[in-house]
Amino acid sequence: MASQAEKAETFHKLHQSGTFVIPNPWDIGSARMLEAWGFKALATTSAGFAFTLGKPDGDNVVSREQTLANFGALAAATDLPVSADLQGCFGRDPKVVAETIRLAGDAGLCGGSVEDAVGDILDLGVAKERVAAAVEAARAMKFPFTVTARAENFLWGRKDLADTIARLQAFQEAGADVLFAPGLASEADIASVVKSVDRPVNVLIGPSTNPLTVADMARLGVRRLSVGSGLYLAAMGGFQHAAKALLEKGTVEYGAVMPYAQLQGLFSGK
Repeated sequence: MASQAEKAETFHKLHQSGTFVIPNPWDIGSARMLEAWGFKALATTSAGFAFTLGKPDGDNVVSREQTLANFGALAAATDLPVSADLQGCFGRDPKVVAETIRLAGDAGLCGGSVEDAVGDILDLGVAKERVAAAVEAARAMKFPFTVTARAENFLWGRKDLADTIARLQAFQEAGADVLFAPGLASEADIASVVKSVDRPVNVLIGPSTNPLTVADMARLGVRRLSVGSGLYLAAMGGFQHAAKALLEKGTVEYGAVMPYAQLQGLFSGK
C-alpha cells in the first residue's frame, strides 16, 4: 500500500500533467471499484455519504467526526490519492477551517476543499481568510496536502460570473492549489474562468450540469473533472427503477447489472 506522502505527491503531479477525471465514491466498495477500473485519484462526496446514512446533504448535518471517519476509511482502502469534500469545513471561523484541514490530513487524506458558503455565501474578505487558514494548515504538513477553494455562487442561484471569478482570484492569492466553481454550465463561462486564473481548475460534469465531454474540457484547459454525487445518484436511479417495477408491476427489471462473480472476485482479490 502506498504511503500517504506518496499518494499526496502523486496527486500533486496529476494536476501538472494534463486533464484527469477524479470520480466521487461514497464508500470503500465504490472506491475500490473505481481504482480497479483505472482511475488515478478519487474525491469523496458529502451528499453520497449523507444519503447512505438516510440524511440530507448540508453543512453539519453529518458531524465532522463521522465525515472524517468515513473519508479516512475510504482513503485507507485504496492506493489512490483521495481528496475530501469538506463542505464549509464545519464552521465559519478560519480557526475551525484550519483545524478541519489538519484533521483531514491526520485521517489519511491527500487534499480537501473549503467552500465560501456556510448557510449563505460569505463576504469575500471572510471567505479569503478561510482559504488562507486552510492553506496555512496544509503547508504545515509533511506532505503536499492539496487545498481546493470553491466559489459556490452558481450552486446558490447567484449566476454572477464576474463575482465568481473575483472570488477565485482572491482564493488564488490566498494560496489555494486548485480552484473550483461548481455549477458552471457553458463553454464560454468555463473558458473565462480558466483564462482568469493561473491555478488548476476543477469543473463539475454531468448530464444536468453541462453537456461538455472530457475532451472538450481538456481543450478549454481544465485540469480536473469531478462528478460530485452523480455516480451515487446513477446507482440509486437503477435501484429505484428496479424496486418500483417489483412493487407496481410485479416484474424484475434490473437493467444493467454487474455480475456477482465480478464483484466477488474484485473484493476477494482474485
